[in-house]
Amino acid sequence: MDKTLLADLIAFCGIETRFTDAWGNEAEVQEKNLLTLLAAQGFAIDNDELAKEQLLERQLEIWQQVLDPVSVQKSGQDIQVLLKLAISQANQPLQLTLTTEQGQQHQFQLVATEDAELNHVMLLDDEEFQQYQWTLPLQLELGYHQLDLTVEQQSFNQSLIIAPGACYQPAQFKSQKQWGVSVQLYCVRSEQNWGIGDFADLKQLVTHLSAQGADFIGLNPIHALYPAMPESASPYSPSSRRWLNVIYLSVASLPGYAQCQQVKQLTSAPGFIQQLEAVRATEWVDYKNVTALKLPVLKALYHWFSEHQSQHAELAQSFSVFKQQGGESLLQLALYDAIHAHLISQDQHAWGWPVWPEQYQRPDSDEVQAFAKAHADELDFYCYLQFMAREQLAEVQALAKQKGMLIGLYRDLAVGVSEASTEIWGNPDLYCRDASVGAPPDILGPKGQNWGLPPMLPYQMFRQAYRPMIELFRANMQNSGALRIDHVMALLRLWWVPKGAESAGEGAYIYYPIQDLLGILALESQRHQVVVIGEDLGTVPDGIREILAEYGMYSYRVFFFEQAEDGGYISPAHYPVQAMATLTTHDMPTLIGYWHCGDLELGKKVGLYRDDQLPALFASRHQDKQRILDSLHGHAMLRPDFPSSVDQVGMSTELSHSIQRHVAKGASQLLCLQLEDWMEMTQPVNIPGTSDEYPNWRRKLTMTLEQLAGRDDITALLQQLTSLRHA
Repeated sequence: MDKTLLADLIAFCGIETRFTDAWGNEAEVQEKNLLTLLAAQGFAIDNDELAKEQLLERQLEIWQQVLDPVSVQKSGQDIQVLLKLAISQANQPLQLTLTTEQGQQHQFQLVATEDAELNHVMLLDDEEFQQYQWTLPLQLELGYHQLDLTVEQQSFNQSLIIAPGACYQPAQFKSQKQWGVSVQLYCVRSEQNWGIGDFADLKQLVTHLSAQGADFIGLNPIHALYPAMPESASPYSPSSRRWLNVIYLSVASLPGYAQCQQVKQLTSAPGFIQQLEAVRATEWVDYKNVTALKLPVLKALYHWFSEHQSQHAELAQSFSVFKQQGGESLLQLALYDAIHAHLISQDQHAWGWPVWPEQYQRPDSDEVQAFAKAHADELDFYCYLQFMAREQLAEVQALAKQKGMLIGLYRDLAVGVSEASTEIWGNPDLYCRDASVGAPPDILGPKGQNWGLPPMLPYQMFRQAYRPMIELFRANMQNSGALRIDHVMALLRLWWVPKGAESAGEGAYIYYPIQDLLGILALESQRHQVVVIGEDLGTVPDGIREILAEYGMYSYRVFFFEQAEDGGYISPAHYPVQAMATLTTHDMPTLIGYWHCGDLELGKKVGLYRDDQLPALFASRHQDKQRILDSLHGHAMLRPDFPSSVDQVGMSTELSHSIQRHVAKGASQLLCLQLEDWMEMTQPVNIPGTSDEYPNWRRKLTMTLEQLAGRDDITALLQQLTSLRHA
């Protein structure tokens, strides 16, 4: 391809040709990778003339819009309106109508050449376009406003978003530090759940931990997955990030459970009781059989509720409002789940809409609409499950606040959705299906990572006025006090891996409109009073942490990664205040797993490491453990006679608790620990870079919640953590 054309296409698509890798080295993207990513975005890389035409078409699409579809601006600054006009329109009188979010209307008249400032000129297809900047002569409140303009009988409108300069931070942060625990909800064991952790378990955990002084419980993503395909269980490959995973419903807590005769018959049957005992006893979550137990009972309870709505008038009214507010998105999810269940019952390979019969591949097709009418009750059932999931989650958050937790639940927002998702089915223009989100080689994934998640197209996000992102942030801030953004660098750039690439390293970074996205995030954060935590691990570009800090976002500091240039461990006392400190994450080994190198052994077993890499990795781990031991002794976190040589020290309760207390004494506003380390577990919940090689997202906790609450030694540790955080 012509070099000038290639450079123009790369610039237009926001592709980064060079980057600094996770080890601080400069890396250059190969031209073949750049071309593949251009092809993924629809450019004819093997035909220069056609590629030029395609670029021109997209540029004209931008410049022929007098108003951009969206503009995000900071509160307190002059509001600038950009007008893109053909030269023949520059002297015409223009009338703009501003409708504020509060419903007030303002009219403005102007002539661009007289009242605005020319700041850019573009010549496209022998036509000159001029961009003018006009200052709106009033200040606007925070929120979503609408600008409308008609030019030569063409109407243009813009979503004008006025955003605060920072995300929400509670006033109590100034007087006290907080701590909490992260939990993979599906892992939880209890005496009452149905083989998988549920919202009732979460209530039980809130009650216990709040009594010890904890301020929050962090959840894995609880996004909607696939009821018809329960073994597709990764919380980071959801069907919809706007809706909830109904597997977490506490069935026994639903209306009618004690009254419904059909439910009594189902749950008292010998086969049911035997199967329930079996799924509770398994070491790994049996998603298929748990779903098979729950769904028939949930359907019976839905029918009971439908028949007894007069006895639950307030709840029935709330359900009606819920459906109305959920709108097209909720109905689309319900429709998808119903079609999926219908098709997969006929063909077990119908894993998602890309392989469905053609007539079902678009939600607006005649066949899909006919299906919706014929299965209206089934759709309403799936809507009811979402409604009850929201109700139960809301009850957990209300209980957390009642028990004195400052934050309560903190939710986790996954970086994307799977190719089979409801979201892509309903909005295919927004996604690039010929590429996948991932990461270049880094500490967590030495071979790079391909997550199988089609990325959003930045230009399409802009064309859709960021509505998908606004709805996403809003949905995930509901019933929570904090939101963790997984792979927060995605707000700035995402590593795209072309479909068919031999390795995840054969990709490149593509840039996103970070200032706009941060502005929207800050606005929704303030409105919902939700703290925002950005998971900034892996390959972190220069300056991103400073930008996130400026916007009031909390950094993510993992103890094992916080090393100084000489290899020693940075004291948690020197961590940033505006951060959440943690020992490990769901992508890392447990404390015991780390100390005994279980992750390296597992990595070898599943093929993550070559044999010639392992000696250096084991040697490095040995050295790191010695430095951790040195740091603990140096900070007097271990008794003086505790062995000082790592050759004499295995992971023990004493050492584990000392490490946790050490981090608890640190400067970071937030501290997050893991249930697994209190239970002294060895197996990880996930191994990055694997799919079928290890049963990711299935390993259960080794204790029930009842056993956890009965452990006086663990309770004593939790109370010590509270004292250290309040000191």
